[in-house]
Amino acid sequence: MAADPQARLALIWGVSFFSGSLAQLAARLSGLPGVVLLLATGLLLGHAGLDWVQPDQLGRGLEPLVGLLVSLVLFDGGLNLRLAGRDLQRSVLQLVVVRSVLGLAGGAALAHWVAGLPWSLSLVFGAIALATGPTVVNPLVRQMRLSPFLARVLEAEGLILEPVSAVLALLLLQLALGDLGGWQDVAWRLLLRVGVGVGLGALAGLALALVLERLQPAEADGGAGSSETASGGLSLQLTLGTLFLLFSGCEALLPESGLPAAVSAGVVVGLRLDNAASELDALIAQLAMLAITVLFPLLAADVSWAELSPLGLGGVACVLGLMVLRLLVVMSAGVGLPLNVREKLLVSWIAPRGIVTAAVASLFALQLSEAGVAAAGALKGLVFLTILITVGLGGVTAPWLATKLGLSGAEEAGTDEDPAISASAAGTVPSGNA
Repeated sequence: MAADPQARLALIWGVSFFSGSLAQLAARLSGLPGVVLLLATGLLLGHAGLDWVQPDQLGRGLEPLVGLLVSLVLFDGGLNLRLAGRDLQRSVLQLVVVRSVLGLAGGAALAHWVAGLPWSLSLVFGAIALATGPTVVNPLVRQMRLSPFLARVLEAEGLILEPVSAVLALLLLQLALGDLGGWQDVAWRLLLRVGVGVGLGALAGLALALVLERLQPAEADGGAGSSETASGGLSLQLTLGTLFLLFSGCEALLPESGLPAAVSAGVVVGLRLDNAASELDALIAQLAMLAITVLFPLLAADVSWAELSPLGLGGVACVLGLMVLRLLVVMSAGVGLPLNVREKLLVSWIAPRGIVTAAVASLFALQLSEAGVAAAGALKGLVFLTILITVGLGGVTAPWLATKLGLSGAEEAGTDEDPAISASAAGTVPSGNA
């Protein structure tokens, strides 16, 4: 590494971007899930491997940057969230609610009894592990070409639970550190942060959508390519400016309310602009992918073998237990829903943890270390072990399982199909789509 501290910090970012891009290239050539290779690259170059990338040298400045990039990823997911039809809405709501209750309790119990974490941090782990990452789920869904009904259930589950789990994990962390009085404080602050975040995000998204509508070239001027390009660039700049101000403002007002706000703003913009959002969506998606490309290796580089190795077989057994727990939870949540047994099996198997899980674990471990909590490294190690196993095992085997269950190969154009049509193609016919 260079002797000059500023040059050394710049080199950390340069190596992270370059190694991430090489991992994405390897994923494209090999057909392996990109996130698996991004994590492996981070482990190789970081504290667990060659120790070339040392994220701790970036200091506390890394925390707000990670938050801004994560908000971009969630905003991109919100742009594409469509929950048209009562059956689809009921399926997502029932799955999210049941997983929130049973998943939190089961994950905490496994972390305590199997991995050996104290109860206070086991609850934090249970909350973090609730999230399934849309940044990993969505590429898998596209690769498997699932029916739109089933794909939207998987995508919406991750997109809703990621910000909620981040808020809940923060509050449980504060409870563990003695900053909150009890469970009533946790419940009230959870509702407050999610509610304020969703409300402010919806208002900001509506205001942004109204401005973007005015910037769209009129149909009569459709031939003016340079005008369209200019308006597209300005739309992107306004979107990023609004999103980052929204996120940072919400975080200053109520910590962790920025993530629900980012999702809410994306949903409102996507619904308001509808098909006209496709150009903006393409630009945002590229930036979100760039954020993932640098964040995954950078966060994985901060994990050391000293945090992973003490977990031993107990840590692996805990993660495998989480996967079995998800099967039981999905089967319970799927009672009365228009999902057959094969579809429930596939949904239960696809539960990779993504970038928000990694970011939350890294930031929380830093706060716990500053507070002198001895098990901070074990918590971060268990979270990253969960990411590695669920992404690696699930990402590699999910396409094979979808093919064996006869659920792969739906029409790729189906992302814009009516849920009734897509559900019929999957063998289940919703009875009440709006």
